[in-house]
Amino acid sequence: MIVGAGQAGTTAAAELRRRGFDGRIVLIGDEAHLPYERPPLSKDVLVKPGDTRIALFPASFYDEQRIELRLGTRVVAIDPDRHAMTLADGTTLDFGKLLLATGARARRLPMLDRLGDGVYTLRTLDDARALGRALHAGRRLLIVGGGVIGMELASSAVDLDVRATVIEQAHDVMERCAPPIVREHLRALHVARGVDVLTGRRVVRAARDAGEFVLTLDDDAELHGDAIVYGIGVEPDDALARAAGLRTDGAILVDAACRTSHPDVFAAGDSVAQQHAQGERAVRRETWDNANRQAACAAAAMLGVPDDASHVPWFWTDQCGVNVQFAGDVAADAWVVRGDLAGSACVLFGLRDGVVTGGVTLARGQDMRSVRMLIERRARVAPHVLADLAQDLRALAKGL
Repeated sequence: MIVGAGQAGTTAAAELRRRGFDGRIVLIGDEAHLPYERPPLSKDVLVKPGDTRIALFPASFYDEQRIELRLGTRVVAIDPDRHAMTLADGTTLDFGKLLLATGARARRLPMLDRLGDGVYTLRTLDDARALGRALHAGRRLLIVGGGVIGMELASSAVDLDVRATVIEQAHDVMERCAPPIVREHLRALHVARGVDVLTGRRVVRAARDAGEFVLTLDDDAELHGDAIVYGIGVEPDDALARAAGLRTDGAILVDAACRTSHPDVFAAGDSVAQQHAQGERAVRRETWDNANRQAACAAAAMLGVPDDASHVPWFWTDQCGVNVQFAGDVAADAWVVRGDLAGSACVLFGLRDGVVTGGVTLARGQDMRSVRMLIERRARVAPHVLADLAQDLRALAKGL
């Protein structure tokens, strides 16, 4: 049984079949849609809704692979010791092994929610479609939260000729996930396209007035808009696990093989904090790549061949027409630029004590594999060598 039909749950179901499991697989999801990819929700689903295919697999895949889909179905309780779960309609299902891939929910802002229609969050396909219907050319969109999703939304809004204003209470946009040199560059790209980016500011009041929204900031500035979308992070959905007595700490705690505190229950994806070694801090990562890796790891463990999902963290974003990819630790001591940062075509290497610990590519995704190899090998390369375009990056990574 797999609870959660998102990236992690669906990938795990496919991986179980790929590894030769011939038993019954039931994939339960609370949304009515076929399992889909989430990264396009803030981008192509808004800008090109009719041309964007986001289903993880076609409907025929589940029939061919004998994966039972129970969509629009909510699990309300699990009993690990009895190996049983209860659905919202009262149905009880038994399981041998269980994977929890319950994901995360958008963190709420009651101050904005109480304003009603015209205020949006973005977590599901239905959220994206509702927001898309509000983004007409000439309208004003107020975006509360300048993380990756907020900045992707600003980029998509401009593509639709919508005027976007971003309000971020931190000192800079994308502060948790991007190095200063990249944040500054991306912010400049947004501003050049007409986005108003307000950082170090906080919304203290929100109201409707004469058919528009008015947000008052902590410096008494007032912002007026036709719609509001906010993205201030997510909260892991660990409610089923907590109620069942599994170990949690703001997320479902798992070991390196994605095992929970019960031997027959596993977990993967955004709801999980993973501890790769005894004594290490459990880490939660909200990325497409991490969901896929943990799904494969959990599937292996469910079949009795535990693997380790540890890897160099990697994610990407598309903003202002530029693909930006991040790997490793972005909190480096120094950054080396290889290529043309001003022209948004470069690779940046993060160094800590002379070792490559992080990397960013701008419109150079083809170099990311080499960057990740350098990080994995904890390569010690002189900055002038990393910056030298005459050096073959692939050969450099393989030659260490």
